[in-house]
Order: sequence, then C-alpha cells, then structure tokens
Amino acid sequence: MGTTIQINTSGMHCISAYVARTQGEARGGIVVVQEIFGVNAHIRAVADRFAAAGYTAIAPAFFDHVETGVELRYDPADYGRGRELVGQVGFDRALEDVASAAESIASAGKIGVVGYCWGGTVALLAALRLGLPAVSYYGGRNVNYLGEMPRAPVQFHFGERDASIPPEVVHKHRVAFPQMEIFTYPADHAFNRDIDPAHYDPDSAKLALERTLAFFARTLGG
Repeated sequence: MGTTIQINTSGMHCISAYVARTQGEARGGIVVVQEIFGVNAHIRAVADRFAAAGYTAIAPAFFDHVETGVELRYDPADYGRGRELVGQVGFDRALEDVASAAESIASAGKIGVVGYCWGGTVALLAALRLGLPAVSYYGGRNVNYLGEMPRAPVQFHFGERDASIPPEVVHKHRVAFPQMEIFTYPADHAFNRDIDPAHYDPDSAKLALERTLAFFARTLGG
C-alpha cells in the first residue's frame, strides 16, 4: 500500500503523487506515467507492482494542474473528459512534472520512467529530453517525436491489433530507433490494463512486464 505526497512543480504549484516504496533497499526509482484517466486504481496498482519488484515507484497526478482528485472510468464520457484534460496539461508541463517526481525519489538511486498510452509518449519524451531510461507502452502520439534523438535507452511495447497504432507506425519506430527494443504482442491497445476486460491480455501483459523489469535491471543497475 502506497501513500500520497505533494511534489513541487513549475510556478510553485504543487501536485499530488502516489508513492509505493519497496521493502528494504531500493534497486532504483520508477516514475509511472498515467493514461488519460488519472492516477486511478489501475495506475496505483501498477506502481505497487514495481515496488514489489524492488523499486520506489511514483505516479504524479498531472491533472491536479486543472482539477484535483481526477479518477476517470473507461467509458465514452470519461474518454472525452480525459482527452480534454491531457490537452489542457500538455506534454511540456507533464515532462516538468516527471522531472519533479524523479527528483522527489532521487534517494532511491537511478531513475527510470514507464508510461501507458498518453503516458507512453510522455515516457518517450523523458528519454528524448530528460535523459531518463524509459519504457513506452502503446504511445499513440510517439510518431510526432520520432525525429528526435534519444538521450537514454527506450523500450517500446505495442499491440498488433491496436487500430490506433497500425503496423506502419510501429515500423516507423523501428526505422527511427533501430538501436532500441521494440516488441509487439497479439493484443489490442491498453493490453496491460488489468481492470478493463475489454482490453486486457494477461499473457501479453505478463511478457511485457518481464521485459520491462529486465530493461530497468540493465539501465538502472539494480
């Protein structure tokens, strides 16, 4: 079970963040970047899972810049609200929040980033612009940033049945980042979202997590 803290962001504005700490000495720290639904039960469970694997995990609540305590459901109305909120927050501010979250758990050691959907693109940007090792799960907006050079290793995960990220877009990642690990799975978008039976694929999620943990073991040195 984690706790909620406040972290400083630009303009002296604080946002909340869910922190899950491992037992004993941490192998490093991981910033967990949400989907468009806020730091909800699923994202908190993801952070807990990384803590169980030996890392201090923190999930900053980006939407606090607009509205505090946002936890959206997986239905059409909340999809629309989530898109509005990420549009209001924007990638630049989200990236500043990632940097603040990383700083707040710096005592854990080296810091990496993992993100899902919208957060998958934030994670990629963390590698491109902050130099933090990152794992990007089905980042649909990644394609806008494939011309930038990563300053840290990146690992990508995509669903082969994800209509929002067709094979030709995955191929663009391979062309842009031939030195990076890019994995695909017989699954749809959001296959890691284990509280959403419409999208969850347990076999793909399990394999992706194993690869993610192996990536962080290499890049964070834990």
